[in-house]
Amino acid sequence: MEYPNLVYSQMGPQLSNNIMIQNAMIRGYDGNGLFEQCLHLFDEMPHRGLKPHNFTYPYVLNSCSKLGWFRKGKQVHCRIVKGGFESHPSDCRIMEPHDFALCDIQSARKLFDVMPERDIVSWNSMITGYAEVRDVGNARDLFERMGEKDVVSWTVMIRVYADAGDLVTARKIFETMPCKNVVSWNSMISCYTQHGQHKEALNLFVHMQSRSEVPDNYTFGSVLSACLQLGALEFGKWIHYLIEDWSQFGAILGTALVDISVAINGRTEDAVKIYSLMQKKGLRPNDFTFTAALFACSHGGLLKEGERIFYSMEKEFGVEPKLEHYGCIIDLLSRNGQLEEAVRLVREMPYKPDIAIWGALLGGCRERSHLKLAEEVIEKATELEANESGVYVLLSNMHASVGQWPEAQSAREKMEEKKIWKNTGHSNVFAS
Repeated sequence: MEYPNLVYSQMGPQLSNNIMIQNAMIRGYDGNGLFEQCLHLFDEMPHRGLKPHNFTYPYVLNSCSKLGWFRKGKQVHCRIVKGGFESHPSDCRIMEPHDFALCDIQSARKLFDVMPERDIVSWNSMITGYAEVRDVGNARDLFERMGEKDVVSWTVMIRVYADAGDLVTARKIFETMPCKNVVSWNSMISCYTQHGQHKEALNLFVHMQSRSEVPDNYTFGSVLSACLQLGALEFGKWIHYLIEDWSQFGAILGTALVDISVAINGRTEDAVKIYSLMQKKGLRPNDFTFTAALFACSHGGLLKEGERIFYSMEKEFGVEPKLEHYGCIIDLLSRNGQLEEAVRLVREMPYKPDIAIWGALLGGCRERSHLKLAEEVIEKATELEANESGVYVLLSNMHASVGQWPEAQSAREKMEEKKIWKNTGHSNVFAS
């Protein structure tokens, strides 16, 4: 907007006070995220002798919504109604989901009800509003009253029922749809994954493939997530092979691929290669990407790569490491003989260590037979009052390994005193 601003500032009153120019600037400000400037120019219009109309209001309301200026948004809605613009389709279509945050659903319904003509966009927007507030009854009522329904109408209703926990009805609506697109398939698949029905998500993806529907990044992301939850690694391999050029699908899918590479026979080097390729393709990693990449480095013993990734987070990408990122790098350092560096990070990090971090340090102590530090770690870990048997078992085994049997027994007795018991391990098997 620098050049348009410059041109606008050079205009005299005769030109700058033209309604078309004002609307063009308002639209430009809104479209470029300059929401306050958009509203400031809108507020100046009466002083310039200009009246806003149906080509002004949509961008003004969007700016109100983006800024969270709810009262301002309601004032603008009132001006629309008083000015008679509620009957104009372009103004009524502004009732997108985000507008219901600034205009309560009752006010939106009143505006909807007074419209002399309602097109399919208006009906879909109103149903979406009810979906946002999880009002299944009103959403269903409007859906059934609609004369014409499009793929958006059906897909919104899938989400309405899924959000209410009724996946059976959501699936019935999905199967009843006369025409489906990739968004419809994604909606139903993600409904299953979000409600923990991962096997159903994978089965639906197989059905999608049999219908020759082309998946996108959201499809693959949901399906790979389901694979990881189920431990369905062979299925995950198949998904991996289906993606001819994964770089086009963005950071979300890239993160999922990093995860699945680690899960498939511990292919940690492949995971790090994918992480590096993401950057070469111009994809910015997010919190989850860093967690997945650091986890891969930790379990693959890739010390230099792990350190490079960790220290690049804030320096190169402006992402502040969270506790889970510190946990991964501390585990990596502890596993690879860098116990002093791991201890330094624990002392300097801006978070209180959790049981996973103390456990990682304790594992490093075992590798170095550092009993004194191990006992300090145990003391810190017990302050968390976490019922974790692993730290006591590990300390006991460390003492036993060097013949310190009384100390080993003492560690076991402390675990029993705190009524902490070692659970029997178990695993899940996915059968396709």
